[in-house]
Amino acid sequence: MSEPSIFTRILRGDIPGEIVAETERVFAIKDISPQAPVHLLVIPKTQEYRDVTELAAGDPSLLAEMVEVAKGVAGGDFRLLFNTGASAGQTVFHVHAHVLAGGLGEKSLVGA
Repeated sequence: MSEPSIFTRILRGDIPGEIVAETERVFAIKDISPQAPVHLLVIPKTQEYRDVTELAAGDPSLLAEMVEVAKGVAGGDFRLLFNTGASAGQTVFHVHAHVLAGGLGEKSLVGA
């Protein structure tokens, strides 16, 4: 069994994190290094999938639920960003989506 990811540890309450929305299979937290006025992470409760390509192949309904939660927490127009792979900026290999909203301007891609 692999070590729990930082997101699993936040969900369990082992480390602090502000959960702003939750369903049976997905939760959303505030990003600790926001890149936009609204910067949230939408994360499946399972850490079975390392990135969005694995999730799309393995459980497309869970991916759709993540998008629906993102829409709900964004509060209007938003960007939805999945970093896939280390060279693309992914540092936590538990699939998650960055929700960026609120006057984005020309922000660059986001790490994690």
